[in-house]
Amino acid sequence: MSYVYIIGLLTVNAFWLVGILFMLPGNWLMAITTALFAWWRWDDGVFGVGVLIAIAVMALAGEIFDSLAGAGGAKKAGASWRGAAAAVFGAIAGALLGTVVIPVPVVGTLLGACLGAGLAVWAVERMIGKSPDKSIQSGVGAGTGVLLGITVKFAIGCLIWLTVAVAAFWQ
Repeated sequence: MSYVYIIGLLTVNAFWLVGILFMLPGNWLMAITTALFAWWRWDDGVFGVGVLIAIAVMALAGEIFDSLAGAGGAKKAGASWRGAAAAVFGAIAGALLGTVVIPVPVVGTLLGACLGAGLAVWAVERMIGKSPDKSIQSGVGAGTGVLLGITVKFAIGCLIWLTVAVAAFWQ
């Protein structure tokens, strides 16, 4: 087995890992790339089915946590279900807008996602009649939840990358 292929896979997966910070589905891209690599080099026995299942489960866990973190942060801070739903859409819109408006790599996307979730929750909570203080508190909870979600998703991505690296060289 040529280690050049493995190093190439790990390099591509490192790019996918960084993509998480740009709100891309980096964990899924690492899992898919590794599965395709395993299929391509199946006779070499680099990755077993167990490893592929493990990284897919980790990718799913990261995605679920990331998706629900903003809404969970908003709900924990007292937002309504409408405010919690707004956190999800606000984070996506904010990430896209932040990437364009604040052209600093990673910073614009992360700041945009957190602010987008917070502002969306604040706006919805104000529209349904909650006090300014409660609305701000819910918005801050949503922004904090989004940041926590991205952090946990990135940490899981690091674990996926490490799992692939160890499995590749553990032959």
